[in-house]
Amino acid sequence: MEHLLLLMPLLGLVSGDLPFVQRGFWDFSMDDPNVQEEEEASGIFPTSGGAEAEDIVPFYPGLCPFGCHCHLRVVQCSDLGLKEVPKEISPDTKLLDLQNNHITELRKDDFKGLHHLYALVLVNNKISKIHPKAFSPLHKLQKLYISKNNLVEIPPNLPSSLVELRIHDNKIKKVSKDVFNGLNNMNCIEMGGNPLENSGFEPGAFDGLKLNYLRISEAKLTGVPKDLPETLNELHLDHNKIQAIELEDLIRYSKVYRLGLGHNNIRMIENGSLAFLPSLRELHLDNNKLSRVPPGLPGLKFLQVVYLHSNNITHIGVNDFCPVGFGVKRASYHGISLFSNPVPYWEVQPATFRCATNRLAIQFGNYKK
Repeated sequence: MEHLLLLMPLLGLVSGDLPFVQRGFWDFSMDDPNVQEEEEASGIFPTSGGAEAEDIVPFYPGLCPFGCHCHLRVVQCSDLGLKEVPKEISPDTKLLDLQNNHITELRKDDFKGLHHLYALVLVNNKISKIHPKAFSPLHKLQKLYISKNNLVEIPPNLPSSLVELRIHDNKIKKVSKDVFNGLNNMNCIEMGGNPLENSGFEPGAFDGLKLNYLRISEAKLTGVPKDLPETLNELHLDHNKIQAIELEDLIRYSKVYRLGLGHNNIRMIENGSLAFLPSLRELHLDNNKLSRVPPGLPGLKFLQVVYLHSNNITHIGVNDFCPVGFGVKRASYHGISLFSNPVPYWEVQPATFRCATNRLAIQFGNYKK
């Protein structure tokens, strides 16, 4: 029995520490009259209390591109060696999967008539050119996955309905000021794996965006970008070339609760810089060149997880993690990683981790040169 597959909802995956990886698909090959209800609740399609008149989509039986699998308004055309977007795609399609092909260009009328498309997957093609009006018909598109292509810029005229953009692992060096204009619904952008430098962001490039999640990992950043959206809850800048966190680098990002700065070249975190993150719960500073525990951790009342392994930390003070005195309210640490540091762990006082849930929350380990 051939399997017809549905793209797995990905909004719940964005909080992981690793760069975004497409996890897989759901099997919708069963002949179950209730499967449509499961589809609507799966997360890939929007849910609502009842169908409005404009949401009632005509059914187009038998219309399916050659070689593709079509079922329940899902058109799967992945891994077919396609060199262009296929024709005869049903107008009622909500998910179009074109990943792992050899498509080089998106033309003006490639998506003509697909007014109900909700998710478009173009991962791992060879796309280097996109017509300015290629996405114009996609009035309801919310998820665009166009990673692992040959794009040198973010496509212009993205649909205003877009919520999630995955465009990592391309060749983008510049983010223009107006490229995100009108995208008031956008809350997630994954743009890591591009050769972006700090100078590649034009001033005001993110103006108007109300993002919750942004990842610019595996790029060429030497510092924390200054003009990112103030609404961010998660900011991931891992695997860059950042050398220091200066006092006002994080001043705009008071709503961030997960900050990823692992795998950089950070030697110094200026005292007071972390105080601008009062909601911080998780801090990744592993695989850097820190010689001490960052100052200011005891004052972060909600901080629960700190990754500091694989640095050059040689000493840990008794008050580096926990506030001084009794009765000071703060969340307990669930995880502190300190392994692969040249600190003599037998010299660390037990009271150092008095505000951790238990000793299993602390990860020490032998240091190897």
